[in-house]
Amino acid sequence: MAVQTGLGEPRGPWFISPELDPDGRGWWDAPERDPGGRRPGRLLALLAVVAVSAVSGALAGGVVASRDGAGGPAAASAAPVPAELVTAAEKTVPGVVSVLAGGAAGGSATGSGFAVDDQQHLITNDHILAKGGGGPVTVELPDGRRFAAEVIGREPRSDLAVLKVPASAGLTPLPLAKPGATRVGEPVLAVGSPLGLSGTVTAGIVSALDRQVRLGNNRHSAVQTDASINPGNSGGPLVNARGEVVGVNTAIATIDGNGSIGIGFAIPIDQVQQTADTIIGKGG
Repeated sequence: MAVQTGLGEPRGPWFISPELDPDGRGWWDAPERDPGGRRPGRLLALLAVVAVSAVSGALAGGVVASRDGAGGPAAASAAPVPAELVTAAEKTVPGVVSVLAGGAAGGSATGSGFAVDDQQHLITNDHILAKGGGGPVTVELPDGRRFAAEVIGREPRSDLAVLKVPASAGLTPLPLAKPGATRVGEPVLAVGSPLGLSGTVTAGIVSALDRQVRLGNNRHSAVQTDASINPGNSGGPLVNARGEVVGVNTAIATIDGNGSIGIGFAIPIDQVQQTADTIIGKGG
């Protein structure tokens, strides 16, 4: 079976719970042990949020589709998809790109990004560029065309960066949701290139707002979602049923370093817009 390239694995800063005891221990550091000598918090200690930067790598194998056989159980019917989410996906995918940073002798990383204006400015995560070692940045469009991207500016503290591609790219800018308009429970779509699979759309809801998480040395107020987010989704948009960007997908919770477990985090759109406007205003 052919090997697909451009895939990767989770890498990035560990999540540190803001709920720390006065002595600095978190809920995962409970010193008590059960009669078997194991810490009850051992499994929880493996729950870590990692920035979703997909490093270069490869994944062998494929997806095996189940088929009904003689006497076998019938496949369950898929739940109907709300029409507004289908429309939102159709509007969003044309404005989302794959971002490839670095390569050759230096480090490399892949992620996602999206257009925010008709000047072809793109939003992505700074940690993708950092993992790329400051090397060249290439953007791949939904139609397969590739462009060298100019780095307009970076803001490591907010984990955001702005790129720019030539006008000939013709990307469709995505509308941004109004600050403060996002509600817990509303349906959302995560769009990006998880594991190098460009144009992937996953659905979920807004699980929580103003979730306080700490990535690296910085504390962030994030939008929590159960939409599936995996390596390569970093920098891609989280959009509502109207196709408006409510956040930038940035981190996931994993157990023992594996993939999505249904707890993802996005930078809220108000912070994204403020940071992007500042970077674009300075860099042009």
